[in-house]
Amino acid sequence: MTENDITNNTDSRHIHGSGDAEVSTYLGIAKEKSGQQPISGGQPVSGAERETIIVIDFGSQYSHLIARRIRELHVYCELLPHDTPWEKIAELNPKGFVLSGSPASVYEDGAPLAASYVYEKHLPVLGICYGMQVIAHQLGGKVVAGQKKEYGHAVLHVGDVDSPLFADFPTSSPVWMSHGDRIEELPQGFKSLAHTENSPVAVMGCDNIFGLQWHPEVVHSQYGTTILKNFVFDICHCQGNWTIGNFVNVSLERIKEQVGQRKVISAISGGVDSSVVSTLIHKAIGEQLTCIFVNTGLLRREEADRTLAVFRNNFHMNIIYVDATERFLSRLSGITDPETKRKTIGAEFIKVFEEEASKLEQVDFLAQGTVYPDVIESASSTAATSVKIKSHHNVGGLPSHMTLKLIEPLRFLFKDEVRQVGLELGLPEEMVWRQPFPGPGLSIRIIGDVTHEKLEILKSADWIVMEEIKKANLYRQLWQSFAILTDLKSVGVTGDFRTYGHLVAIRAVTSNDAMTADWARLPYDVLATISSRIVNEVPGVNRVVYDITSKPPATIEWE
Repeated sequence: MTENDITNNTDSRHIHGSGDAEVSTYLGIAKEKSGQQPISGGQPVSGAERETIIVIDFGSQYSHLIARRIRELHVYCELLPHDTPWEKIAELNPKGFVLSGSPASVYEDGAPLAASYVYEKHLPVLGICYGMQVIAHQLGGKVVAGQKKEYGHAVLHVGDVDSPLFADFPTSSPVWMSHGDRIEELPQGFKSLAHTENSPVAVMGCDNIFGLQWHPEVVHSQYGTTILKNFVFDICHCQGNWTIGNFVNVSLERIKEQVGQRKVISAISGGVDSSVVSTLIHKAIGEQLTCIFVNTGLLRREEADRTLAVFRNNFHMNIIYVDATERFLSRLSGITDPETKRKTIGAEFIKVFEEEASKLEQVDFLAQGTVYPDVIESASSTAATSVKIKSHHNVGGLPSHMTLKLIEPLRFLFKDEVRQVGLELGLPEEMVWRQPFPGPGLSIRIIGDVTHEKLEILKSADWIVMEEIKKANLYRQLWQSFAILTDLKSVGVTGDFRTYGHLVAIRAVTSNDAMTADWARLPYDVLATISSRIVNEVPGVNRVVYDITSKPPATIEWE
């Protein structure tokens, strides 16, 4: 390894494998389906004040956490695929780049690398784990497979305490490592700024380009936020002007500008996302918005009546109610594959909207409560650095022939940010803090085909779960809690009789944004009450189990 003084600027370095590739539809940045031009609430403020930190995503499971941590500093941040062209980046007025981790190795054929503009635009760059190795590889250093892999806790020892990256950072600190490769030779001009026992180059730097072999975005790195704060404010010189208030104001202006005097229809389901997006658009354009509430038959018990009462009585919105229960159940008949369920529901949903829109005066826009986790989980990068987990009906289920243009002002917000927008708009707390409910409804909580009988069983079991969770004052502490009707049956005994009944699973998780989640340690007496009530009150169920799997490796929903 070499530790040379800074001698060259980035424009004099040879950059390996950095050509711009055609933009993918990973986050809908260039969503070009016929008739689908999403209006997305993105940039925090307009004009010269607008500033963005771009996280270049190479497929790490932690990529979304980087964006969250930077937004928590009141600096707007977007997660974009590594092959996004500069024209799309420039629209966001970038102040710096963060290169994410990846399961790949930079020396492998076809490994994702940074586009040339990352170095040529002379903006600050922070590489994290694989991102650091990308910098080293592309700027002339050497990355090799390490003899010792480094996973978990390590102690970082700072060698250059005067670096702006280490302001207010202790000389030694616990950090989180997750890598198998290491830097054998530094690029010209770079030097090691910190080390761990197994990584002589745990931090490197040259001018305004830095690399970290560890992950500052995870909570296990005690002073990780300090590093991100120093990079964003002291090195990128961001102002920290992204707030929920700014987001709301800019979104209102953007919606008014895009819609003009035309008409918008919006899906209302009673969930947080649809409630917030409809309220936001209603505040922007008033009577030009018509909300359509489609009862798919896949909602929880009493949900339709409660939702109608809230929006008609409290918010005085124009609402068209459509009871399409039989229509959706007919379309779902015999379908057992979860992806097919989601896409079937999504396609039918759009058909209902188009049918209802045709009964109104000219309607041009469809508003959706798509949020960032929906987009990320439904993403499939052209470079195959990210893997689609499952499609969401408002992301992956839209037909190409759809004639309505999309308005998705929440598209780049995490769920907790959506809740903040709801409070900013004056929505009642009980609605804002409602637990997330999937777009496909109870259909993906019934394993296998969906029938009237199974829906009634699940609605009854789910009602009991909700009642007992709320009685125990646990509702606000949980991200989600619900019942699943499995496709299993088991032998039981009721009184003196043998039964062969359904198996219901209970799922309760804690999370901040649904990208990761941990199973909730519910009190045993609460679980016992839930189990007892379900097997005694719900006909056809004789066994209850509790899911104790976190995400990853599981997802929150079973389908």
